[in-house]
Amino acid sequence: MSTVLAYQVRLHLIVLIFGFTGILGKLIELPASFIVLYRMIIASIGLALFLIARKTNFTVDMGKRIKWLLTGIVVGVHWFFFFESIKVSTVSVALVSLSCTTLFTSVLEPLFHKKKVKFYEIAFSVLIICGMILVLRFEFSYWLGILYGIISAFLASLFTVLNSRFVAEAKPSLISLHELMGGGFFVFLVVLFVEIPKTGLILPGASDLFYLLLLGIVATALAFVVSVQVMKKLSAFTVSLSINLEPLYGIILAVLIFGQEEYMSIGFYLGFALILSTILLNAYFKRKTSVSASAQNL
Repeated sequence: MSTVLAYQVRLHLIVLIFGFTGILGKLIELPASFIVLYRMIIASIGLALFLIARKTNFTVDMGKRIKWLLTGIVVGVHWFFFFESIKVSTVSVALVSLSCTTLFTSVLEPLFHKKKVKFYEIAFSVLIICGMILVLRFEFSYWLGILYGIISAFLASLFTVLNSRFVAEAKPSLISLHELMGGGFFVFLVVLFVEIPKTGLILPGASDLFYLLLLGIVATALAFVVSVQVMKKLSAFTVSLSINLEPLYGIILAVLIFGQEEYMSIGFYLGFALILSTILLNAYFKRKTSVSASAQNL
């Protein structure tokens, strides 16, 4: 197997693991806030051990450290709404709603980076909205799950745009560790002062602990490290295009594992097909625009 092909296989395994996150969210019986808290604690420990093993220099300017820690709050709240969406609806509904991340990014990116909005991005945003209208029309009983999923998508987009401004400041793994720690501390405060007074401290049982370890170590810390490594051999376009397949992989896994619980209407799948096609077309047009811009600068 060639080196590039081996990295492509590794990339798609990681995307499959990302898609499995929704499955784990449904399998874990804890409330969403406790899932996020335990996930962030486990992932932080795993990533910290990895960085220590790599003898990473943890010295960081305090201003940057604070920015990364605060951005972690966005990550924590994003995960909360994603898992809450699964709890009140289905994995498929949560993943399709999360696909709206592309729509929000097309709006937020020009605002943060002071770029002109491209015509094709407006057109694709309209198509994604049409896809979501189809989904909502045929699965209106899951409107709350769709709402939570859309909020999660907005926060995922905000996090992505913020992170794109940080990547030049330090190693992505070091930035991610701070974000996990910042988000974990914020969620801990929420659990301590909001959740525990209502429900008491909820500790995971044996099966939940197993799934949480998979979620924190495999689907978060390990998946991140490998996704960064594959970019050494694969283009950013190949990586981003493959990661866009996460909802598709997740929905297929959900149907295979949960069966009839995850069966949706024809309208739902038509809406999802429209959204996924638009996301892939958006990636293609971004690639084309990037190549054209590079050629003009030569």
